[in-house]
Amino acid sequence: MDILILGGAGQVGTELQAYPWPEGVRVHAPDRASLDITDEATLAAALDERSYAAVINPAAYTAVDKAESDVAAAWRLNALAPAILAAETRKRSIPLVHVSTDYVFDGSDEDFYAPDAPVNPTSVYGASKAAGEMAVRATNPRHAIVRTAWVVSPHRGNFVKTMLRLAGERDRLTVVDDQHGCPTSAADLAAALATIALRLAGDEDAPTGTFHCVNDGATTWCGFARAIVAGAAKRGGRAIPVEGIPTSAYPTPAKRPANSRLSTQSLTDAYGIAPRPWEAALDDILDRLVGPVRSN
Repeated sequence: MDILILGGAGQVGTELQAYPWPEGVRVHAPDRASLDITDEATLAAALDERSYAAVINPAAYTAVDKAESDVAAAWRLNALAPAILAAETRKRSIPLVHVSTDYVFDGSDEDFYAPDAPVNPTSVYGASKAAGEMAVRATNPRHAIVRTAWVVSPHRGNFVKTMLRLAGERDRLTVVDDQHGCPTSAADLAAALATIALRLAGDEDAPTGTFHCVNDGATTWCGFARAIVAGAAKRGGRAIPVEGIPTSAYPTPAKRPANSRLSTQSLTDAYGIAPRPWEAALDDILDRLVGPVRSN
């Protein structure tokens, strides 16, 4: 069985390649330089190279603030590419697992967002991802759209690595404390995507639609930063104070949702996937980046 992974060099793509796939499953994970998924002819040729059982697409334009001025590039990768991908996979009867984002919501709700909650993006990035979802939904009926949020890992640039670097350079940190969300391990997300893809590949009646996958629990960016610094300190890092500030004190080109908390209940109901707490996932990442907890 062959499975195509797009965006193979990203956080999720890297973890998908490291995932312990069942015997007989071969994964192919070209990076953006070797496969332009915004080019219809190139993508069609790649899909014709093998008889793919499923395609997983975590590839995206994720520079949220840059997207506000680089609008065409964001829409090309986040909206046009999924539209092409959905059309080409449907032609070949290939199920598509497409990764999306919490930014499709405006963050005004006070509860965890269910997958069927109305979308209302407030940034170019969010709007382009919402358009990509719409294209997948309208074009390939055998799809699973998996929204996630606050993805971190030992790979590439992400919040955990940034906080560890800053904690080594500064005597205190100031981090936004009024944006709420669910930290997500790229490894845990990859495991969920693999489970969904394998089920869709082997079962014509596998659940389709839109799901949310984040680690269990929620915090703020400040709370997350404090957990990172505290966890690193247990492993020999510097213990420095982390001060909470309002979003208004840290203006950015793109508006962030005040509430990015996502409900994973439908994922559990459909696929039996019950994500573990984000704190446990963070411990695994810190073990790899900093080292094991030191005994006193």
